Amino acid sequence: MKLIIKFLFAFSILMTLGCQNANKDFTIAQTYEEPQDPSPSTDENWAALPNGLQASVTSTDIRFIRSEIPKIEQQNTWSGTAWKGERTSAQVVLWSKDSLTEVNTKFSEFKSDSGETLPSEIAKINFVKYVITDEYAEGCGYRKPEDYAASLAADALDPITSYAIKEQETRPIWITIDVPANAKAGIYKSTFTIDIKGQDTKTMDFSIRVIDKVLPPASDWKFHLDLWQNPYAVARFHDVEPWSNEHWDLLKPIMKRLADAGQKVITVSLNKRPWGGQTFDQFEAMIEWRKKADGTWTYDYTIFDNWVQMMMDLGVKNQISCYSMVPWGNEFYYFDEAENKEVKIKAAPGTEAYNELWIPFLDQFKTHLEQKGWNTITRIAMDERSPTEMKAMLQLLNAHAPEFGVSFADNHKSYKLYPNELKDMSVAFGDPVDEADLVIRRENGYISTYYVSCADDFPNTFTFSAPAEATFIGWYTMAADFDGFLRWSYNSWTENPLQDSRFITWPAGDTYIVYPDNRSSIRFERLREGIQDAEKIRILRKELLDRKLLDELHHLDLVIAQFNITSKSKNLEDMLNDAKNTLNILAEKLN
Repeated sequence: MKLIIKFLFAFSILMTLGCQNANKDFTIAQTYEEPQDPSPSTDENWAALPNGLQASVTSTDIRFIRSEIPKIEQQNTWSGTAWKGERTSAQVVLWSKDSLTEVNTKFSEFKSDSGETLPSEIAKINFVKYVITDEYAEGCGYRKPEDYAASLAADALDPITSYAIKEQETRPIWITIDVPANAKAGIYKSTFTIDIKGQDTKTMDFSIRVIDKVLPPASDWKFHLDLWQNPYAVARFHDVEPWSNEHWDLLKPIMKRLADAGQKVITVSLNKRPWGGQTFDQFEAMIEWRKKADGTWTYDYTIFDNWVQMMMDLGVKNQISCYSMVPWGNEFYYFDEAENKEVKIKAAPGTEAYNELWIPFLDQFKTHLEQKGWNTITRIAMDERSPTEMKAMLQLLNAHAPEFGVSFADNHKSYKLYPNELKDMSVAFGDPVDEADLVIRRENGYISTYYVSCADDFPNTFTFSAPAEATFIGWYTMAADFDGFLRWSYNSWTENPLQDSRFITWPAGDTYIVYPDNRSSIRFERLREGIQDAEKIRILRKELLDRKLLDELHHLDLVIAQFNITSKSKNLEDMLNDAKNTLNILAEKLN
């Protein structure tokens, strides 16, 4: 009799929970429609799954496939370690064989055994959305979509806490946890709750160990991050007038995200189309060039000034990179008052037409920058230009504005030709740079970075790239003794960036790493993670040296050195996880 009563009591509780969830207000967040799967898996045995929603904590190294059942061992606990001021990420995955399943998710307050608390808001929940991707194949070059295998990639992070999960669908959730800089060290625990309409609630235990070590704010990071910004893509996608109030309102949050990742450089287009037509949204001139009827020149710096000031207000203050005195195709645009129209000319460096165009501009631009107080951080920037063009350009620049210096992405292995002009040099990944040159450049206060492009199948940030590759970028930077990393594509969106990341000339995802409406991505969060690791390395190296812990410093250097590789290791994810653990062990030893 007692057993029957216990059974009935337990059954009534379960029924109550089920009824409670059935009766809860399951208002599902508004979100955008995903694309249809161009190559859904057809051999998954969804019918063999148990009824109801399945859920598990999983690794952030996995990029799930929407039509495939996760091949993981289910678990409902997560534990992580972080410094104060650090962001760490976690991933949960949901899947179901059943029809539409509505879910709401939330975190409880984070509490330590000693009674300290951190607000639940430090954990941000993002449902991961899928976008069409392709394959690396031969990398650079014109692409017909039908010639490349297309699939869905889990990448865009939608900052919503509820979702309607369809039948036979795998849906990841990406969680970022920002540990406050003033948090007290200790182990904090929270509960991640998944309320499921018509089903029992699922809970997962989250535990984060906060080390008594502080990661400085991103504005103080030494890592020289240079992701080129495209404000014109934002205006086009949202159908607003460029530089209108609506445009500025849209720009600020997405550029703040970049600043919070440690961005150091403001991208400026001096003249129209500095890279030709290589992006869906071409770059317009941020300075209006006007040739008067008497042959003199005037320049309107309004857009330039407002753009630079906005970026500086967000925390990007180290450098202004101005593209370009050597644009692709050597094409330049200005408004000719005598002809009353915009004029396009071709003028190669070293020609009389080139000098007539640039000498008056440099003279006036230099004066304007001095008035703004920006002259010492401004660089004339070039992208993959030939030594012949560079030498002719430098001759003119050194004669009229030598204080600017040059920022140059060099794929010609030509940096030794201009050792004193390249105040910011970025070499193609894998191209050798003499260690002695890196040391001298650092002593002179010059910046030395590297970049990846469509020419690199590893490491990269394509939408099909393994997530760990983005984190590897930070570790390679330290292993190869560079100051940072350059990538040409923060937000040069494709025509429909939320649906299709493919572009006509490069592997999918090459042109952008964040999404409209200030949505982050798995790629961007993992890149930021690697940059944080690089900052930790700098801090630990200095402290170990200052405290003469030379054995520990030697061990750290050996761990870092293993990442000085140009092809992907089969156990890259394990290497990174072990190396991260080393950083945390050393950090705790220094306390």
